[in-house]
Amino acid sequence: MDRAGGAAGPGQDPVRSFERWKKKYGKRQARLQLQRKQRKRPEWQQEREGIARLQQRYAQINANEVERFSDFPLSKKTLKGLQESQYRMVTEIQRQTIGLALQGRDVLGAAKTGSGKTLAFIIPALENLYRQQWTATDGLGILIISPTRELAYQTFEVLRKVGKNHDFSAGLIIGGKDLKQESNRIHQINILICTPGRLLQHMDETSYFYASNLQMLILDEADRILDMGFADTMNAIIENLPKKRQTLLFSATQTKSVKDLARLSLKDPEYVWVHEKAKFSTPGTLDQNYVVCLLPQKINMLYSFLRSHLNKKSIVFFASCKEVQYLFRVFCRLRPGVPILALHGKQQQMKRMEVYNDFVRKKSAVLFATDIAARGLDFPAVNWVIQFDCPEDANTYIHRVGRTARYKEGGEALLILLPSEEKGMVQQLSQRRVPINETKINPEKLVDVQKKVQAFLAQDQELKERAQRCFVSYLRSIYLMKNKEIFDVFMLPLAEYALSLP
Repeated sequence: MDRAGGAAGPGQDPVRSFERWKKKYGKRQARLQLQRKQRKRPEWQQEREGIARLQQRYAQINANEVERFSDFPLSKKTLKGLQESQYRMVTEIQRQTIGLALQGRDVLGAAKTGSGKTLAFIIPALENLYRQQWTATDGLGILIISPTRELAYQTFEVLRKVGKNHDFSAGLIIGGKDLKQESNRIHQINILICTPGRLLQHMDETSYFYASNLQMLILDEADRILDMGFADTMNAIIENLPKKRQTLLFSATQTKSVKDLARLSLKDPEYVWVHEKAKFSTPGTLDQNYVVCLLPQKINMLYSFLRSHLNKKSIVFFASCKEVQYLFRVFCRLRPGVPILALHGKQQQMKRMEVYNDFVRKKSAVLFATDIAARGLDFPAVNWVIQFDCPEDANTYIHRVGRTARYKEGGEALLILLPSEEKGMVQQLSQRRVPINETKINPEKLVDVQKKVQAFLAQDQELKERAQRCFVSYLRSIYLMKNKEIFDVFMLPLAEYALSLP
């Protein structure tokens, strides 16, 4: 009789003998595999043990030793998402915040625009739900409130990339869409990113919107939320949220209203002041200059600048929507040799996102924008920020120039000031530790486009009406400015300015 693995006996077919052995061997292997599987711990149990090991490491986090995201005790799913999205090295706000947030502490974070704070709260949010093995049936676990639709959309995109290996559902509730359509899916969302007004509307009108299970509240750019007049809305929202939760609040500036909101929403918070140690309030890699220019010469100045920076990506900030609308049309006709785009508050939400994506895709382009684009929007690889109109104050200046020199990259900023604005604005910037130098206009390089613009207006009645609206809108914006030492509408050469539009 042949034995498994032995030689075939005399008179037996060796092939058949091998086939019998192979069959027995296969059955035995299958039996052993089944036994091993039965002895093996279930997957959920292994995951639970892995989570417990991560939590044990939380207390040992030393922010000073962290250089990469992999130095934090994070789940494999989050680390994989970070790696696939090309996020490896941490920024200062991420280094200081993530460890505290993982330990369950409330955090009040102050960081310059472009410091990478989005990941500083996205990572702890994902880890919070992962630790608890959160499922769709558990409902809303994380609430992220952003000041604008654009910033909410960008936060959602970062979450989608970094969190794609997790099983949580995420939603964007920002208005501009059908309320009923949002209401139908709001109860299925685990991580909700929203603007304050739309969120309060759902709290008031959507009967099955529940936040009773909320684990974490994140307030992004809280100073901007309050600047936009949402203080009462935020108070009403916070009253509707469970008291037992973790809260992370981020703000580029620390005003009295931000501190009031912090007192209302945070419990015994850890303060993270990333730019307190910095010598300047703007990134060290940002080269900042200002130029004094007469009001009627500003259009010539901007055209000449764009003509000499054709292979660059620039954002130009204006005081009003009507200015952007008019000058966008004028510059498209002047054809400076670089694509011109416009972003302002009068556009529909879909149009704004279309313009934003178009600008991001282009290698060189100029974006004419109002301050709606100054906060939170992440424009990669912007070389220049030009402030065509003087900002309201130093804080607005800092937020505008924050569109360039992001994440330790280089960038340049140019502020165009009228003679009447120079003294007061430069003084304010100096007080806020903004290093800015004066540069002079070279008259030989200034191209005069006045006659061309006059010709456009003579041919186009609609453009002429837009020029008039632009004139009135600019004067109104100056008149409404609070700081009369810098902004005095009666100091402006109005007749010459009217001719320059013309």
